[in-house]
Amino acid sequence: MRILVTRPLGASRRTAQRLKALGHDPVVLSVTEAEHHPDEVRDALGRPYSALLVTSAEAVRVAQSLGTGLSEHLGATVFTVGDATAAAAREAGFSDVEAAEGTGASMVKLFGERWSRLASARPLLYLAGWPRSPSLEAGLAELRIPLTVVRAYAMRPLEVAPEAMTAALRHPPVDAVLFYSRETARRFFELAPIADVPAHARLLCLSGNVMEAIPEELRHNVRIAARPDEESLLALL
Repeated sequence: MRILVTRPLGASRRTAQRLKALGHDPVVLSVTEAEHHPDEVRDALGRPYSALLVTSAEAVRVAQSLGTGLSEHLGATVFTVGDATAAAAREAGFSDVEAAEGTGASMVKLFGERWSRLASARPLLYLAGWPRSPSLEAGLAELRIPLTVVRAYAMRPLEVAPEAMTAALRHPPVDAVLFYSRETARRFFELAPIADVPAHARLLCLSGNVMEAIPEELRHNVRIAARPDEESLLALL
């Protein structure tokens, strides 16, 4: 299958390698890129906190870019949104890592009581991205759990020439398009004319939240992963 990958470039390359190993023909077309804010993360880590919250591997990569500046924090407890982010945290050197079920709401449900106890003396520290789902912060606010939020990175839209977009979608026609985030899907359809999306192409979304950025005219082609992780998304192929 010819599969269009819309993730930021570094992540797209990793996904493309997986797709090639599965026998597919990946096409990388990044429509956003991550702008890292390591100084903000360094400053936040220098203040008291009880545990780290992370909802994306990108935030882990920002922390990892601190190099030796991260070393003294590798013993901190890290609560992650799901298994992929947990794996990235462990690869970065964190030893005490726990994973939820793929959403901010699942993090609150699984860890809320523990967070209340942990944050009684020092706030939790959330290494966040932008834009992001509000569910995690809303859940913590409802439980009145002290939280410090630092913007570790922001997704910046990329310009893609119309002819490059058309070529990626139609020459030859793609069989599927992978969408990992709502912001990426939103940006993709700012750039891609609906008429350029092949009628047979499946639009594979990591979650229902991502699907909401797909135009109504194309929703009949949408498939949503059973779990919000790459394994489940690729299982739709």
